[in-house]
Amino acid sequence: MTSQDHDRSVSGRTLPRPSGVLLDFGGVIAETRTRKSWVDELTDIVGARIETASEDAPLTRERLRTDIIAGTQADSRWKDAMSRPQHPSELPYATLWGDFIAADWPPHLRARVTAQAEELCASLVRLREDRVLRPGIVEFVTAARDRGVAVGIVSNTLGASVYREFIDGAGLTPLLSAQIYSDEAGIRKPNPDLLARGASALGCALADCWYVGDNFDRDVLCGWRAGVGGNVLMEASGTWNLPFPALRRPDAIVADPPSLTDLLVAAA
Repeated sequence: MTSQDHDRSVSGRTLPRPSGVLLDFGGVIAETRTRKSWVDELTDIVGARIETASEDAPLTRERLRTDIIAGTQADSRWKDAMSRPQHPSELPYATLWGDFIAADWPPHLRARVTAQAEELCASLVRLREDRVLRPGIVEFVTAARDRGVAVGIVSNTLGASVYREFIDGAGLTPLLSAQIYSDEAGIRKPNPDLLARGASALGCALADCWYVGDNFDRDVLCGWRAGVGGNVLMEASGTWNLPFPALRRPDAIVADPPSLTDLLVAAA
């Protein structure tokens, strides 16, 4: 099914010239693709860290692998559920590892993995997907800055350090005025307070900002709740896989970063 088969209606609002633009990470800054080997690689890392072969409380590699799969699937369903509350918090690192993955492990192994939960979340985020810059995103950020428009990132993740490394490696760090990530903030989209923090970091009012995300239930809804001046949907691989009906419409839909640049130039 193509995007043309979906409801591409928009709100009808006219996009104002922005003072700031807040961008989602996955689907907007970077294209992502799941790595086939991530479960096995993460299983090896976790096994080495908790010494699963210890004689006093053995935990087989297959059991470890099964629990990682089950726990991350539960996390995905939790994320969908958290698109409904108005002010959701982010899942703590220790909750993912101690409750979603290791709930029924021997107590000392569960404690060991929980104590390393932040580092293991970073490993999970790093290994789970390959990331490449979306073509034209650097040009968009440059075009915005040339027009006096500040640009920042507001994104859900349990691996802010991984995202920051990627942004730095892409040479984008000096071009961005802010990077706001849910695991560091303790709240997650569609909590409008996350966008409010982003706008504040840019020194802009929310009504003077555009927000650009790639899905309806976390991004378009969050932009509407926050009252951004421009609520833009950028199409990505998962955009039209909606867990719930889309009750809020974006102000504009763009296919890619070059189309976003065109939108900005027209508004400016």
